[in-house]
Amino acid sequence: MGDVYQALADSTRRLILDELTDQDGQSLFELCGRLAMRHGITSTRQAISQHLAVLEQAGLVSSQRTGRTKIHHIHSEPLRAIVERWTPDPKD
Repeated sequence: MGDVYQALADSTRRLILDELTDQDGQSLFELCGRLAMRHGITSTRQAISQHLAVLEQAGLVSSQRTGRTKIHHIHSEPLRAIVERWTPDPKD
């Protein structure tokens, strides 16, 4: 779970998750375009790719190849585990 906290500690990675939540299944090129247009983030594709690798290692993003393009998908299960950890069960 520590990987999730480290992944969320960076503002660019949080914006990547925001963009994938808004539109799941994006390529690196699409994500870079959206980050630049919507948030003014002009990081290189290599930098965004490294951010995606951290998110993928934390289990928050997965990717699949479609031809020559790598498509990224968000996974919220690790976030649910964090919320459930501190949310009391109403039965208790």
